[in-house]
Amino acid sequence: MSVTYSIIAPIYNEFENIPNLYKRVRDVMDSANEPWELVLVDDGSSDGSTERIRELAQQHKNVRPVIFARNFGHQIAVTAGLDYARGKAIVIIDADLQDPPEVILELIEKWKEGYEVVYAVRSEREGESWFKLLTASLFYRLIYRITDVKIPLDTGDFRLLDRKIVNVMNSMREKHRFLRGMSSWIGFKQIGVQYKRAARTAGVTKYPLKKMLKLALNAITGFSYFPLQVATYFGFFSAGLAILAIPIVAALRLAGSQFFEGQTTTLISVLFLGGVQLISLGILGEYIGRIYDEVKGRPLYVARDVPAAEEDDSVRHSAQ
Repeated sequence: MSVTYSIIAPIYNEFENIPNLYKRVRDVMDSANEPWELVLVDDGSSDGSTERIRELAQQHKNVRPVIFARNFGHQIAVTAGLDYARGKAIVIIDADLQDPPEVILELIEKWKEGYEVVYAVRSEREGESWFKLLTASLFYRLIYRITDVKIPLDTGDFRLLDRKIVNVMNSMREKHRFLRGMSSWIGFKQIGVQYKRAARTAGVTKYPLKKMLKLALNAITGFSYFPLQVATYFGFFSAGLAILAIPIVAALRLAGSQFFEGQTTTLISVLFLGGVQLISLGILGEYIGRIYDEVKGRPLYVARDVPAAEEDDSVRHSAQ
């Protein structure tokens, strides 16, 4: 079957949301009057979501389940969806319904105008605390300023990707993935569509502060050398302080000043320089650790169940 649209939804403990997700996606996509599929990637759920996905796939042929052997994380789950999606246009959406499926029609409209990446821009965010809003705002603006790729502000993974974009992304098998950065890096014609992000209908967020920090670290180290440059700046700053301090201390000692006597100044200087060195080593360690993960060559994920291969599939069905 030739599929025009693939909708990818990563699932992690979304038992209550799955039926409503399918219903709303079906209502929207049926109005598009072209063949579509819903790729549900179970990321090691433990609340019964796995069984619910399988039941849904048995009832509806346009539901394609990908079941992971364990939890591999949101970005890897989306990657698996991209691996198995067959559509000419692929939409990534969260299962919590904070990203309204109805917006997909606006994304499709822009795709038909010739844009290869259509990303959804959050103009409003309902049901989120001031702390979540503040940290999210800081995250997007930090990434925008220090990464080498200009990633649009206030955008998540909710977007439509043309098949040519997906084919390139599927060839990029880096372990620490930041998909919205990868799609921006590829280029081609891109445009944003504003929408109002809804409150979660059920369940709890799968992106607490700890995971947001990890995602930010992946974004920074994957698309910027800024942390390494900061370590260099610290080195120049420390050396500059030392160059300035040497003649000042020498002059004061020759003048008989008692200001720099004792071990306090020495101890503070040693602690400062030691802290700078440890920070620099930590930054280097983050980059080296990522190199180590890459050279091991392990697959990004291991799937327990995957959709059956079909003759006209445009993807390689392997847990790469």
